[in-house]
Amino acid sequence: MRAIEKFPNLVTMFFARAAEKGDAPFLWRKSGGAWHSQSWAEVARQVASLAAALKAQGLKPGDPVMLVSENRPEFCIADLAIMAAGCITVPTYTTNTTRDHQHILTDSGARAVIVSTAKLAQALMPAVVRSQASFIIGMEPLRGAQGTCACHLWSDLLATHPADVGAIAAAQSATRNDQACIIYTSGTGGAPRGVMQHHGAILANVEGAGTIVAEDFGWGEEVFLSFLPLSHAYEHSGGQFLPMLLGGQIYYAEGLEKLASNIEEARPTIMVVVPRLFEVLRTRIIKSIEKQGKFPTYLLAQALRIASKEQGGKTSVLDLPMKLLLSRTLVPKIRARFGGRLKALVSGGAPLNPDVGLFFHAMGLTLLQGYGQTEAGPVVSCNRPAAGIAMDTVGPPLDGVEVRIAEDGEILVRGELVMHGYWRNPAETEKALQDGWLHTGDIGEFDAKGRIRITDRKKDLIVNDKGDNVSPQKVEGMLTLQSEIGQAMVHGDRRPYLVGLIVPDAEWTREWAAAQGVAMGRVEANPAYMAALRAAVDRVNDDLSVIERVRRFILADEPFGIDNEEMTPSMKIRRHVIRKRYADRLDALYKG
Repeated sequence: MRAIEKFPNLVTMFFARAAEKGDAPFLWRKSGGAWHSQSWAEVARQVASLAAALKAQGLKPGDPVMLVSENRPEFCIADLAIMAAGCITVPTYTTNTTRDHQHILTDSGARAVIVSTAKLAQALMPAVVRSQASFIIGMEPLRGAQGTCACHLWSDLLATHPADVGAIAAAQSATRNDQACIIYTSGTGGAPRGVMQHHGAILANVEGAGTIVAEDFGWGEEVFLSFLPLSHAYEHSGGQFLPMLLGGQIYYAEGLEKLASNIEEARPTIMVVVPRLFEVLRTRIIKSIEKQGKFPTYLLAQALRIASKEQGGKTSVLDLPMKLLLSRTLVPKIRARFGGRLKALVSGGAPLNPDVGLFFHAMGLTLLQGYGQTEAGPVVSCNRPAAGIAMDTVGPPLDGVEVRIAEDGEILVRGELVMHGYWRNPAETEKALQDGWLHTGDIGEFDAKGRIRITDRKKDLIVNDKGDNVSPQKVEGMLTLQSEIGQAMVHGDRRPYLVGLIVPDAEWTREWAAAQGVAMGRVEANPAYMAALRAAVDRVNDDLSVIERVRRFILADEPFGIDNEEMTPSMKIRRHVIRKRYADRLDALYKG
């Protein structure tokens, strides 16, 4: 079995693989109805040329460079080139508003910006012109951007800065301790915080994950399908740098609506996905099977029954004939939908419902649930077949990762994977890192086999069903700034979008009722009253990113207070109490 190598930095790892793989395909995109690849050698040439171009524009080692792009080959090339130039990548979400971009540009001190399309540049440019960034690079032509700041076209820079790949590779001097990127994640205080990930943090992650692939599945010609945003630490490490370490290929999916066909075409061996996608695929597969009639539906029920028994360690020889039948009928058809050569589906970024994991196990697909956070590279642990997969756990820690449970049940993590801190935020860094241990804010325990089981979340952060982090305080604070809204709580953990519970401002309500000639006891039944509150919520939504917007809301029965135990003496809302009281009504907002 091939050993997992150790590299001094991410760029050296890439150039080493490129030298080995040469003209073998590396990055794939679909255009004109067909898939087209770029070889390792070609990608290496582009990385070297862009790195030379960045230096020629005056960038110095340690300068942050903001990267705004959807998943495409150029994201990977830009990321590597920024690091190859000795700079620090600052990847940001394509859904960010101008306000979000402004905060990250100002906070990071980005000296340059790389953006993929003119459409994404629309929200970005107003922030760039008010920032310290000296130039912007467009992967595609940026209509209307000229004149606002120095603007360069990607293809022009590559053409005018040919570089010696060997010389650029040999010049890499970064150590594992040097900073590679700043990945911004929502903090409980509202403003996104920049997590300082060093080369060693990401390398430790991919080495640990690579060990699982090599030891539990066998190291072969790995093919990944990149779907999650590369600005998310999970995809950045697991969907970009892990394939690099393994010498694999990366296909860039066209989007959710074409994901099913992309899977069948790319035939991935490993997919890094969030729970929401598994839920969608599960629903689609079940509906498809049920449409085929009673016998396929019966087979599905039997597959789930047997899988449930196996998870509970209660296998029976009496099930062998049915398992044989399933292996020749239902299971091959389902595996074919995933390309037929899938080794593992890896779930992370948000908690996975054990029933969803059980379903994929029943369909003959290996689903591994992992755990982590951006501050840890981001992977802390992952289920692995060699240790036995339990759907209610997130597996044992990766090699080289220390995990212990504090007296209050909080999960603490130590090792090379732990961030160096939050960028320009010593106060938050001091809270998160204590005596070398990362305080995750999650509550958990070890099972008898050393696998981590997450039991609760200590930190106050919403993680939606796609794995995106949302700070509830930020959204709630913006809502309560509206004159119509007195108090607010947003809800949406493991859900597709946020909903809200609103306490209308009492004084505003009295004034509105008087002006409209409506009795105070009847305002909530008045459509105009609800429309006014909706307008207030919409005003806030205009300044929020897509994942932060409040889609629907209900009104609270009474204000949050100390007497009804919905607020603490220090005037903080008690979310668990409020959620319990309004659970049914909040859940109803996701129906219909």
